Amino acid sequence: MADEEKKEESKEEKEEKSEGGGGNKLILIIIVVLLLLLLVIGGVVAYFLLTGDNPEDNPEEAQKVEKKVEKPKKDAEALEIGPIYPLDPFTVNLKSSGATRYLKCTINLEIDSPETQPELDKMKPLMRDIIIRILSSKTVPEISTAKGKEKLKEEIKKNLNAKLATGEIRNVYFTAFVIQ
Repeated sequence: MADEEKKEESKEEKEEKSEGGGGNKLILIIIVVLLLLLLVIGGVVAYFLLTGDNPEDNPEEAQKVEKKVEKPKKDAEALEIGPIYPLDPFTVNLKSSGATRYLKCTINLEIDSPETQPELDKMKPLMRDIIIRILSSKTVPEISTAKGKEKLKEEIKKNLNAKLATGEIRNVYFTAFVIQ
């Protein structure tokens, strides 16, 4: 009889151990199901993001897209940029009533023809002086807006063109513009 009791106790212990292992199996199954679910959702999202509305699939849509892409034609002369005359970077103190502020910028000049370049080479120190005086006379609020930068470009262009004997500066381009 004692042997039977021992056998029953060992069976109960085995069942308890197998039930504990069943809990681990359940967690493992849940993790696998969640991973599969995430993969499926990721695949569906990727499919919709990558396929999207492709105009090539629908000829009518493709024509609409082509019409939208066409830009109005402008004068060829207005689109053509003349020769560019680069200047060395400028670093100037700005006019301020408190802390010292400065501007570091790089300017390129668009000229009307390549024949103007030799005259600009001769005038380079004068041009730099004019530009430095103009830049250092400005305050931060005057040049921090887009409108202020446009006014600054026009002022530089006007003052430089006044000193040129032949040729003309068409436009002034800021290729770097940092205020600190």
